[in-house]
Amino acid sequence: MAGTASSSLRVWTVASTTAVVASSTSSACTRASLQLSPRIVLPCSRRAVSLALGFKPCLKSSAGVVRWLGVRAQGLAATEPLVSEPVKLVDAPVSIVTGSSRGIGKAIALALGGAGGKVLVNYARSAKEAEEVAQQIEDLGGSALVCGGDMSKEADVEALFKAALDKWGTVDILVNNAGITKDTLLMRMKKQQWQDVIDLNLTGVFLCTQAATKVMMKKRKGRIVNISSVVGVTGNIGQANYAAAKAGVIGLTKSVAREYASRNITVNAIAPGFITSDMTAKLNEETEQAILKTIPLGRYGLPKEVAGLVKFLALDPAAAYITGQTFNIDGGMVM
Repeated sequence: MAGTASSSLRVWTVASTTAVVASSTSSACTRASLQLSPRIVLPCSRRAVSLALGFKPCLKSSAGVVRWLGVRAQGLAATEPLVSEPVKLVDAPVSIVTGSSRGIGKAIALALGGAGGKVLVNYARSAKEAEEVAQQIEDLGGSALVCGGDMSKEADVEALFKAALDKWGTVDILVNNAGITKDTLLMRMKKQQWQDVIDLNLTGVFLCTQAATKVMMKKRKGRIVNISSVVGVTGNIGQANYAAAKAGVIGLTKSVAREYASRNITVNAIAPGFITSDMTAKLNEETEQAILKTIPLGRYGLPKEVAGLVKFLALDPAAAYITGQTFNIDGGMVM
C-alpha cells in the first residue's frame, strides 16, 4: 500500500507568547520483508534463573512537533495578536530498532513511532508479530517498515540498512536490541553456545553500529542506544557467554562514543535488570519471590520503562550532551 500524508497548522496567541502547533499523520506505509535466519530474541531464560538461585541478578501519543516561540511585545498591548515567522518543521526522525517484534524491542519501537517517527521494525523469525507492531506504530501516527534478518550476518545487516535508506533516505537513530541466550554452566558450555551468543549480542551490535555511523557521519548527526544488561555489569551464574557479550557492548559503547563525538553522534547503553516478559510470567512463586528479594523496589521493571529511557536518549534535545554512558534500569539491583 502506498502511504499518503496530511498536515495542519494552527496558531494561537496568548499574552506575549505565540504557540505554533503542527501535526501530521501518516497512513500505512509500504513494508518489505527479507529472508531471515532463525534466531530467538529473549532477555534471559528460565534456565538461567534456575541456575542462579543464590544468584546475582540476571538478568499516542502526539504525531506532531510542538514549538513554543517566546516573542516580546515591543510597544504592543499584551493582548494584541503577535506576528510570528513561519516555523520550519523538522522531518520525522528515522529509527532502526533491531529485535523489535516483541518485548523490550517492541516497546521501544512503539515509543519512537508513537512520537511521530519512522521506524524500521526488525525481526528474526516472528514475522507476524513484527507486522502487528508496524500496524500499531501507524495507528499511533508514525510510519513503519518491516524487515527480517539475522543481525549477526553482515549481508543481513547491509540489506536492513539498504531497506531503510531506500524507503526514507537516511538513518537518524539506531537501537541495538537484538539478542539471544544459550545458558548453561561454563563447564558444560559448548563452543557453539558461546559463539552464537557472542555473534549476535556483540558482533551484531558492531556490524549495525558500523553501518549506522557511515550514514550519520555524512550529516554530522545521530544517536545510538545499545541495550546491554545488568548481567554485563555484575556477571551471572550460567551466563558466561551472555555476560561477556553484554559487558563487551558497554565497552564498545564507550569506545564508539569517543570516536564519533566530534561528529555529533552520541552513543549510550542501557542495562536493564529483570523486566516483565514471557519468561517472568512462567516463573513459579518460589523462584519469583527469590528474584524479587534482590530488587530493592520489590517488582519487575516494565518494557515501557526501558522504552521511555531509550526515547529520551534518542529524541530529547536535553540528551544531546550525554554520550558514552551506561544507565542501569533495574529497580536498584546494582548500586
